[in-house]
Amino acid sequence: MQVGCLVRSRKYFDAFSHALQTMVVIPCLKVPQRHAQLYKKYLQSQGVLELRYCTQKHADGTVTFPVVASALKRLDLVALKEYIAEEDSFCEIVDIQAPPLSKKGKVKSFNERLIETAKSLLVSKGETWSVDLEKDIPSRWQCHGDLVLFGDSCFSNTIWREIGPEFWNLVAQILGVKRLAQIKKISQDGYRTPIVTMLLGDSSYVTHIDNHIRYEFDITKCMFSSGNITEKLRIASLDCSGETVVDLYAGIGYFTLPFLVHANASHVHACEWNPDAVKALHRNLQINGVSDRCTVHQGDNRQLPLSDFADRVNLGLIPSSEEGWPMACRLLKKRTGGILHIHQNVTTPLHHETPENASAMDVEQSPLKSQRDMEVWTAWARETGSRICTLLSDVAGDKWTTDIRHIEHVKTYAPHISHVVLDLECRPL
Repeated sequence: MQVGCLVRSRKYFDAFSHALQTMVVIPCLKVPQRHAQLYKKYLQSQGVLELRYCTQKHADGTVTFPVVASALKRLDLVALKEYIAEEDSFCEIVDIQAPPLSKKGKVKSFNERLIETAKSLLVSKGETWSVDLEKDIPSRWQCHGDLVLFGDSCFSNTIWREIGPEFWNLVAQILGVKRLAQIKKISQDGYRTPIVTMLLGDSSYVTHIDNHIRYEFDITKCMFSSGNITEKLRIASLDCSGETVVDLYAGIGYFTLPFLVHANASHVHACEWNPDAVKALHRNLQINGVSDRCTVHQGDNRQLPLSDFADRVNLGLIPSSEEGWPMACRLLKKRTGGILHIHQNVTTPLHHETPENASAMDVEQSPLKSQRDMEVWTAWARETGSRICTLLSDVAGDKWTTDIRHIEHVKTYAPHISHVVLDLECRPL
């Protein structure tokens, strides 16, 4: 009798779960199959394609693309039709009940697997699982070869360290690495030395490969920002053939190496005052085969005994590279000028006016925010150009002109703080 009750209960549970699944309704964009690839490309470019569910073909010759529900307000169907530019094309939003999960939707994320493993381990040891412990499990991290580096917003509960190697070995196994570390903060020693604790493994020396460039460094002594990858790729795409470049804040070679390896700069002068970073920089120049085209200047770049020889100067320091502006102006060729790549954290002021029937989240994700950000970045760029023009005139004794060539958004630090790079062309009149 008890077995029969359990079987029936299981059947009822399965039926109830299936009913819940079929109640799930996902907004989709319905389009003609013949133009499906064009529509898909647009949805991907706008970041509104819902990847957890499958695209479906229908008997009437249409295709439905799952759309992220929270992004519907950002999806402009008029602009979409103009983008497709096909007279016989059409598109509309329809609701689809429980579309099939995509392969990505069926696979558990690393975060989900970490949560399941941590919960199982703690419960087996008689500990109580809680929402706070679940929130303490990371969902993002940096990978450096066989080492994973966690940020400071996870594993804050003392229970993880009390369990120790047993737990860290399970984490490493899930992530497919051999070593684990965690960065707590950046010291104020002038070198921006990271405060890193090794959680599993002894050696803190790592290898990181970006765009076929090999970086080797000690994560307990040198910074490495994975968030700068888009800017490194952009620098790598430049054509600097025949140019002399100065990298005023070289570090371990974040931008020095892309200038040399991919942008084909004739010679790079790399300035760095952190002795550990300088050691790693020399090593990285050697293993990438470009040490013969780079001169390393160790020490304070403001004391650099050079001037009037650079075609391009990179000022890759945030939150502001302003202290390096006078030296950058002095380094540019007086006769022909050159390009400055100026990094800065720019803050977009808060706007308290919210459009009617729109939440603050809607505004932050809307095209209005992007337009507002660009207006602020452009205003900063113009002011910077004006100040650089004055500095150049003071240094060279002649009149100069500056022109905004490009403003690149690298990454966002907070809802209103953005790391941007200004490409500023500077020419004598």
